[in-house]
Amino acid sequence: MRSATITRKTAETSVSVMLELDGTGSYRNETGVGFFDHMLDQLSRHSLIDLNVHAEGDRHIDDHHTVEDTGIAIGQALAKALGDKRGIRRYGHFALAMDDTLVTAALDLSGRPWLAWNLPFTAGQIGSFDTELVREFFQALSTHGGITLHVDLIRGVNSHHIAEAAFKAVARALRMAVEPDPRMAGALPSTKGAL
Repeated sequence: MRSATITRKTAETSVSVMLELDGTGSYRNETGVGFFDHMLDQLSRHSLIDLNVHAEGDRHIDDHHTVEDTGIAIGQALAKALGDKRGIRRYGHFALAMDDTLVTAALDLSGRPWLAWNLPFTAGQIGSFDTELVREFFQALSTHGGITLHVDLIRGVNSHHIAEAAFKAVARALRMAVEPDPRMAGALPSTKGAL
């Protein structure tokens, strides 16, 4: 079973994550941040990675620590579930259209974190959710998951659509990258001998 459970507790947050790579996209995400929960649901559904997240944070200050620490914990769970990464496809990419919006995501489960981010928002908030937190989540996911991740907005005007398209595009790219490659027969997808 390619699965992992991570618990992260700090003075600011308490986050628990259960993740199953070979799932069906089932989810139960409860962070107290409504729009963010909706985005995590999309991440799970479109990656087919089962995801159960429970987070409590210092939301009386703002949502920043809750969103960032959730990204850290999901990244750690993803890295743990992947193990030595033998037999996976490793790379993933997707161009996702959502109404007015087109977002591309390309990633490499290389163990070398890097976030290239070109996702300008047209509004500072989606409801009460700060749009800057979308980047904070993906930065944390990339860093702690060991993912080289490029996310680009090709076109779009509605900030809700831009955020949702980003989560769905990354989800679809992840789905591709974590899948077992039937031609690899458990081999490591690298000439380095380690990822």
